[in-house]
Amino acid sequence: MAKAEYYYGVHAVESLLELEPERVLTLFTLKGRDDQRLQHILQLAEPFGISVQKASRDSLEKLAGLPFHQGVVAAVRPHPTLNEKDLDQLLDANSQVLLLALDQITDPHNLGACIRTAAAMGVQAVIVPRDRSASLTPTARKVAAGGAEKVKFIQVTNLARTLAHVREQYLLRVVGTMLDEHALPIHQCDLTGGLVVVMGAEDTGIRPITQSQCDQTVYIPMAGQLQSLNVSVATGMALYEAQRQRQLS
Repeated sequence: MAKAEYYYGVHAVESLLELEPERVLTLFTLKGRDDQRLQHILQLAEPFGISVQKASRDSLEKLAGLPFHQGVVAAVRPHPTLNEKDLDQLLDANSQVLLLALDQITDPHNLGACIRTAAAMGVQAVIVPRDRSASLTPTARKVAAGGAEKVKFIQVTNLARTLAHVREQYLLRVVGTMLDEHALPIHQCDLTGGLVVVMGAEDTGIRPITQSQCDQTVYIPMAGQLQSLNVSVATGMALYEAQRQRQLS
């Protein structure tokens, strides 16, 4: 049996119990905590006979790996890692999807925030390269606040090759967010239909090899003196515009 993973934080554990309770092996809760949020978590767990153990703050911190566990940690059966084959299955079922590709986003907090926004904006899958990218760690899951259980997280060997594949095989349009001589203000770009929105790291942006697979580049017009935004904020703005257009079409 594979080694258990540990989810922590109220939102992440609640979402897991609502969507995939069969994966939860044991709940660890803070001794002395008995508030309404914890009672709701225990009520969600009870029908599935999930073991609940009281634990000290130090014990929870060791399980979570961080002190910000909010008094609840779940030992969870690992989810299979999704890859290119899973992406093909998703697109075979429906090619008119909205996907988010993150090019070398290495901060798990930024990854979690992007996934949370993606879930809120109706994205079906978040695609990241397997190397030089943050993975779905407990920290990323906590920041995602339940979004990681609602959006497929797909790790691919070569992001540029995957983008080329979905363009050719499924006729998805790939739109990259960056400021170059060909970039359009994002609201002037058609973001309907089968679409991949590509976001790059704040310091380096989208890599040239990934840029080569973009059908169009776009930028977010800004009134102030700043030239860039935190990647999770920019992701939220880009996905909101995509969802706005899709609802109107």
